[in-house]
Amino acid sequence: MNICVPSRTVRPMSEFTPDALLVGRRVRQLRKARGWTLQDLAARVERAPSALSMLENGRREPKLSLLHALADAFAVTVADLLGAGPLDRRAALEVELQRAQDTSAYRSLGLPQVRPGPRLPTPVLEALVGLHAELNRQATAHLATPEEARRANTELRALMRERDNYFGEVEAAAADVLRAAGHAGGPLTERDITAIAARLGYTLHREADLPHAARSVIDLRHRRIFLPHPRDGRGHGRRQVALQALGHIVLGHSEPDGYAGFLRQRVEVNYFAAAVLVPEVHAVRLLQAAKAERDIAVEDLRDAFAVSYETAAHRFTNLATRHLGIPVHFMRVHESGTIYKAYENDGVRFPTDVTGAIEGQPVCRHWTARAVFARPELHGAYQQYTDTSSGTYWCTALVEPAAQGDFSVSVGVPYAHVKWFRGKETRERDTSRCPEESCCRTPPAQLRRQWEGSVLASARAHTHLLAALPPGTFPGVDDTEVLRFLEARAREWDPAGEPTAAGG
Repeated sequence: MNICVPSRTVRPMSEFTPDALLVGRRVRQLRKARGWTLQDLAARVERAPSALSMLENGRREPKLSLLHALADAFAVTVADLLGAGPLDRRAALEVELQRAQDTSAYRSLGLPQVRPGPRLPTPVLEALVGLHAELNRQATAHLATPEEARRANTELRALMRERDNYFGEVEAAAADVLRAAGHAGGPLTERDITAIAARLGYTLHREADLPHAARSVIDLRHRRIFLPHPRDGRGHGRRQVALQALGHIVLGHSEPDGYAGFLRQRVEVNYFAAAVLVPEVHAVRLLQAAKAERDIAVEDLRDAFAVSYETAAHRFTNLATRHLGIPVHFMRVHESGTIYKAYENDGVRFPTDVTGAIEGQPVCRHWTARAVFARPELHGAYQQYTDTSSGTYWCTALVEPAAQGDFSVSVGVPYAHVKWFRGKETRERDTSRCPEESCCRTPPAQLRRQWEGSVLASARAHTHLLAALPPGTFPGVDDTEVLRFLEARAREWDPAGEPTAAGG
C-alpha cells in the first residue's frame, strides 16, 4: 500500500496559538489606518496602552478575549487579525527583520538587535532586510551538495512535528501484519519474522558479502531479501533490519524520486519495524498503566518487548502525544557532542544551521544528552532538569555503545509533564544559555589567554553528516555493486528458484 499524508486536523480556537508578531503588526496597521493613538485604542478595548504596545511589538501573545475586543473596535473579524489580510510593505519588512534577528544563526553572533520601530527609516529597514537575505543566501550556497539532504531532513522533521511523530497508516500496516501472522503479544522472534516474510511471499537470506553500503537488498523478481550475515555486525539488530526490509514491501515502496523520497521511505520503514517489534495496542496499554501510576520509564518499554533502548525511546515518541497527551523531544548524541538524530514537538529549541537542520550540530554541554557522559558510571538511566531559554525541561538519558563510539539516547518533556515519569525526584539541575557563545562554546578568558597562539588541533570530521551521499538510484548505495551482487546470487539458483549447492 502507498503512504499518503492526510490533511492537517483543524484545531478549535481554544487550542490555537496565534502568531504574536503578525497579530501585533496587523493591529498597528489597522490602528494607524484609522489615525488612532495607542491611548485611543486602549480606551476602546479597556486595556493599558503599555500592554497594547507590547502586543504590537510581538512581545505578548493576545488572549482570545482581547482579540474579540480588538476586532470589535476595528469592525473586523478575529480571522482578519489572525491573518486573512495582507500586511502593508512597511509592516512586512518589520516582521521580516525581526524574524531574521530571532534565528539561532544571528543570535550566535552576539550582535545587538535593531528594533524595527516607527522611527527607523524605511530605506534603512529595506537595507537591513536585504542584507540578512543575502547573508542567508550565501550561507546556504556554501552548503553546496549536502544542502538538499539537510533541507529534506528539515522538511521531514516539520512533518513529523505536525503529526506528533504518529503515522497512523504505518501503525495500521504493522497491526495487519501481526494479525495475519497470529502474533498474540510478547517479544517478536526471528522465527516470527521469517513467517511474516513467507506470508508476504518472500524468503530471507543472510549473506557475508552483502554490498558494503547496503543495509539490505531486495530482489523483487525472485522475491528474495538479502540481509547482513550475523557475523557482519551491520545494522541495529537482526530483527529490526529484516523488518525494515519487509517494510518496503508492505508499504508499497518503489524507487525513490530523489533524496527527499529516499529519506521519507527510510523513516517509514524504521517506523514500521518499531511498530511491529513494539505493537501499538500492547505498548499503549503498558504506558497508560504507567501514567496512572506516575511511573513512566523508557526502560520498561525496552524490557517488555526485548528491543534496544533507542528503539524504545523512538517508539515512546510515536505514542506519547497521541495516546498520553504528553509533548516530547528525543535526541541521539555522539560522545563528541554531535547530534545525529533529533525530534521535538514540545517547544525545546535545538541548535540549527541556516537551513534549519539539526543533524551535525553540537548540543549544549549543560543538556542532559551531553551531561550524561560526564558520569563516572555510564550504566543506567540519568535524569536532569535543564533551564533553557524556552523553558525548563526534564530529560532521561542512557548511553549505548556503537561502532562509531558511545551515544546518548535521551527523551525529555516540559516541566509541567514530569509528574508522570520515574526519576522526577532527581536533584540534578543545570542551566543552558545556548546559543549564547558564553554558555559553553567559548573557553574561559584566562584559559584562552594562557594558550593563545600555542595550540593546533585536527577535527575528527563526521563526514557522513557533512558530505553528500554518493549518487545513485538509492542514495549512499553503489548501484553497480548491488546489481553485481544480485547477478552473482541469481546464477547460484536454478530456474525453479531452488538454491544450488553453492547458494542458500
